[in-house]
Amino acid sequence: MITSLVWRGARDLFAAFVMLVAAFASPGTSLASESGNRLPLMFDSRERVARPDLSTIVRLRILTTVDFPPFNFTDQTGRLSGFNVDLAREICAELKLEAKCQIQSIPFDELERTLEANGGEAVMAGIAVNQDRRERFLFSRSYIGIPARFAKSRSADIPGDTAAALAGRRVGVVKETAHEAMLKAFFPGIIAVPFETGEAMTTALKEKKIDAVFSDGLRLPFWVASDASEKCCMLFDGPYLSEKFLGEGLSVMVRRTDPLLVSAFDQALAELSRNGRLQDLYLRYFPNGLY
Repeated sequence: MITSLVWRGARDLFAAFVMLVAAFASPGTSLASESGNRLPLMFDSRERVARPDLSTIVRLRILTTVDFPPFNFTDQTGRLSGFNVDLAREICAELKLEAKCQIQSIPFDELERTLEANGGEAVMAGIAVNQDRRERFLFSRSYIGIPARFAKSRSADIPGDTAAALAGRRVGVVKETAHEAMLKAFFPGIIAVPFETGEAMTTALKEKKIDAVFSDGLRLPFWVASDASEKCCMLFDGPYLSEKFLGEGLSVMVRRTDPLLVSAFDQALAELSRNGRLQDLYLRYFPNGLY
């Protein structure tokens, strides 16, 4: 579930995010030119999606949150920021709706109710696409997928650089999550060690009680780079994508009565993918890459 990606230690994650951006992005430097990390294409570069007639749109309120860094957060000046927030602004510009666009933050658990009550026209906040929501809302095409990753202890003697080398090893995972199910299905030779929380899992890794962990590819790179990891660990193999276990990725959610908006978001996302702006945003917030 994408919703399970919300990091309980959001402050530590944001600090790690700031540190990574500072390390990889200097003023006037193009991240796209400096990094080999590429966002997997979610749209065919040859595809041209027709823009619908948006003349009837009075306003476009895009709802988000502030507790999902680096996708949605408030920066040190109190300004709403993040990958989703900047992408929303790019979408509004691409659709030539800047004057009608408003980006508003509300608590995560109020997003669906607010959208259904006409308190906004769209949601960009990492909400998982599932069958229940498909029956109540419409979704744009996905613009980014969240992979799963391994991280291993630097002191662990693991011969090899692929997941096959972890066979017979104790690998931590948060219990009753998509990552636990995926680990057991993809890597049956690994000894899965379940933990109640992500914090308990990473603490066990730091204390060398397990050899590695398996979790989402957003959380682990930032944790590994943060002070919280105490430089104990490193990313290992991967990434791994699975729509069955990890869902369809991030997309824009709108009411079922607004199919015009879905077409508009799809057109804007396709164009931003084609002209490189989506890739630029990806590298701005994920200089180490997710893939």
